[in-house]
Amino acid sequence: MAKSYLIKDTTREERKQIVQDSLGNLSDCDSEVEALADMYWDYIDGKKEIREINEAFQANYVKGDMELEDRGKCPV
Repeated sequence: MAKSYLIKDTTREERKQIVQDSLGNLSDCDSEVEALADMYWDYIDGKKEIREINEAFQANYVKGDMELEDRGKCPV
């Protein structure tokens, strides 16, 4: 059986390790990785499940001001 990542089944240290393992080395001073890590502090602190954080992120994701016909294309 797969290990549960739910808050009720993990300690704070385990949750911190789960986020670190998922995102890679958090000490590389990579601003994008740091921003992602910041997003998961509510999970680490036991306030929100990973699923809730991911759903909120996806709901707020905006492509920017690209025109409809340009969506899906890589910016140059």
